Amino acid sequence: MTLMVRTPRVAIAVFPGSWSERDFAHVAESVLGWEARLVWHADGELGTPDAVVLPGGFAHGDHLRTGAIARFSPVMRSVEAFAAAGGPVIGSCNGFQVLTEAGMLPGALLRNDHLEYRCDWQSLRVERPGAAPAWLGDLADGEVISLPISHGEGRYVADEATLDALERDGRVVLRYTDADGRVSPEANPNGSERGIAGIVNARGNVLGLMPHPERAAESEVGGTDGLRLFRSLERWLQEQPAAAERRLSSG
Repeated sequence: MTLMVRTPRVAIAVFPGSWSERDFAHVAESVLGWEARLVWHADGELGTPDAVVLPGGFAHGDHLRTGAIARFSPVMRSVEAFAAAGGPVIGSCNGFQVLTEAGMLPGALLRNDHLEYRCDWQSLRVERPGAAPAWLGDLADGEVISLPISHGEGRYVADEATLDALERDGRVVLRYTDADGRVSPEANPNGSERGIAGIVNARGNVLGLMPHPERAAESEVGGTDGLRLFRSLERWLQEQPAAAERRLSSG
């Protein structure tokens, strides 16, 4: 049964040095007609969102390590509680780094192997989208999409046991490829282990990815593959009775 309820609302965490929160808010409000609320990192309350976004940028100037300070911000306690209750969370670029530092996703993001900052469009192969239904439910397994990247510390690393477990459990959901969907060193923009660009938690509701879906939501900026992640979320929310009940009860 599909439950049609009111407009989705999203909470977007803002840390000192974040720079993609306005892009996410623009897509939510101006492109999709959703409600978006920017939540300052020192605010421990998210409100009553349907989804939470950790955006890209340079939280706290990337001091110590990318995301290492942000993970202690008061807002993260609410983000962790929201995720633990099954709420959908997405962390893009710096947001992915924060998720790993907070222990919400395994592994770490280190300096690109070539020590260069990369800002470009990148081909990605979608794998097992059913493992992240809220964010990738409208995409097909093996499909190649194109999203922008913009990072200097996007090299995903983990120990072999963790990498093997992610592969075995189907939690690697995005991989860097060429335009034909082939994984190769040449198609890997940062040296990530096994070409990993995005992973999901065991429950399937927390997605971390280095690319920027919010920068690929309008044809005027070069592509709309990123918009499909937001549309997936919208459809998923409509089909989740629990999510519908939370929104109806919160007014």
